[in-house]
Amino acid sequence: MIRRPLRPLARILRARIRGEDPDKIEAEARAARMRSLRAAEKRRAELRLWFLAAVFLAAFFTVGGKMFVLATTEAVEPVASVNTSPIVNQRADIVDRNGAILATNLATASLYANPQEMIDRVAAAEGLAQIFPDLDAADLLRQFSGTRKFIWVRRKMSPEQQQAVYDLGEPGLQFGPRELRLYPNGAFAAHILGGTSFGREGVYAAEVIGTAGVELAFDSYLRDPANQGAPLRLSLDMPVQAAMEQVLAGGMALMNARAATSVLMEVDTGRIVAMASLPDFDPNHRPLPPTSGDPADSPLFSRAVQGRYELGSTFKIFVAAQALESGYATPDTMIDTSGPLVWGRFRIRDFHDYGPSLSLRDVIVQSSNIGAARLAAAMGAEAQQAFLAKLGLLDPLELNLPESTHSRPLTPPNWSELSTMTVSYGHGIAVTPLHLAAAYSSLVNGGLRVRPSLLMDSPLPTEADRVISPQTSASIREMLRAVVSRGTASLGDVEGYEVGGKTGTADKPDPQGGYYDSRVIATFAAAFPMSNPRYVLIVTLDEPEDTTGTEPRRTAGWTSVPVGAEIIRRIAPLMGMRPNYSELAPVVLASQ
Repeated sequence: MIRRPLRPLARILRARIRGEDPDKIEAEARAARMRSLRAAEKRRAELRLWFLAAVFLAAFFTVGGKMFVLATTEAVEPVASVNTSPIVNQRADIVDRNGAILATNLATASLYANPQEMIDRVAAAEGLAQIFPDLDAADLLRQFSGTRKFIWVRRKMSPEQQQAVYDLGEPGLQFGPRELRLYPNGAFAAHILGGTSFGREGVYAAEVIGTAGVELAFDSYLRDPANQGAPLRLSLDMPVQAAMEQVLAGGMALMNARAATSVLMEVDTGRIVAMASLPDFDPNHRPLPPTSGDPADSPLFSRAVQGRYELGSTFKIFVAAQALESGYATPDTMIDTSGPLVWGRFRIRDFHDYGPSLSLRDVIVQSSNIGAARLAAAMGAEAQQAFLAKLGLLDPLELNLPESTHSRPLTPPNWSELSTMTVSYGHGIAVTPLHLAAAYSSLVNGGLRVRPSLLMDSPLPTEADRVISPQTSASIREMLRAVVSRGTASLGDVEGYEVGGKTGTADKPDPQGGYYDSRVIATFAAAFPMSNPRYVLIVTLDEPEDTTGTEPRRTAGWTSVPVGAEIIRRIAPLMGMRPNYSELAPVVLASQ
């Protein structure tokens, strides 16, 4: 900027020549300068006002726009975020066939400590020990007394325990979010559901993964976000399962049994309606697997799918079905039952002397070991193996449970003629109760092999799965009904439900070799109603002993049969089955 002088010399000289006052020139210059300064100041003031107006308008429209957005959008709760790696912790529910919850999730918290922020470490340790009895106050105080800034106290806890920790008022005790897998029914269906544990774990989240049962078998499905939380639907029926477990526990106690198991299966589909194994456990507090001793001593051991037992005379129906299907015999064919049956140094005897011969029907009704053995030997070992294989009794279970992967039946290493005879009455071969349930279902449903399943959407058998003819199946149903109406399972005759079945009492193998003298596996394999079978029920008791009489009784007819009858009596109405008090309608053999 050029600064003009107030008294320019040229003008002053000209003014003096003309006789004018030079001070006027200075006054005019000073006035012009002041006008220029005032104009510049005015421009600066106007610019400031325009800037302030622009800022105000911008703020006004910003606030107005925000208010408009808030007014036109749905309110959403704010979500806190943390600087940590995300861990997926959402797991789908498990429900029964009717949608009842079997396993779900509970939002809870983990507990950790920062000793450097604690006010009273002694009080904190003592308070935690009172809230969590498994924690030791002295040990907690020792941990809190160090220089660490992070100590895990509890990786999961109940809402009540969380509130109790809050009430301690200790700022050094802090929480992280957790999703807890909850089994609201406790030990209900424990061996089926299995259990979960934490996988990847952090302060702010933990990954819930399956460790056993369907939780492990369907872990990928339950954790898959693509399923949008759709529950896993099992074929179990909660009221039926609860009733079975209750009756089985009572029967186990009444019969002084070491353990017990039961399976209820739909004969047409193979779907498992209920399955129990005792002793059991609470999956909310799943115990650790045993590291020594017999695995069967652990409550984690599922006797229905892991227990391989010699199931005794329940196998006799298979040799009968084989004979009928091959045309070797009819229900009225007479079988030599004179005894004892001698093979080398071995003698096969019957529980009672049934005379020189029995019809095939009565071999089953009276449960003759000799009759079954002679019939099996006559048809041969290869034919027996082929027939049992068709029923799935020589292969591992095809089931949606990881525990079933090692369920391959124990068969004779050398299937000799003697093995053929002993297998015919359930000795020398060991299968699971679930194997037996599937095989009986295949015999009584018209002859189609079924495969056990825990899912409601399991495939149905077709003609390609046929193992016996409808005529043979009808004859088998008639025989099984006769076993209950006038044979060894008479205590299993539940009025109105046309129960048929077969008993099986097998000496229990001694791990040291041979068999125990007074320890048995007692089994009742039942189907009902026999005029149109819908369900197969297997009840197996380990080392039962009925002491209500003058002498101990261990056979299935006195132990597992009454338990099975009570189960049927309790569960049949729950499944909508109305009792039929008329006489069992005669079984009509299907035409060719």
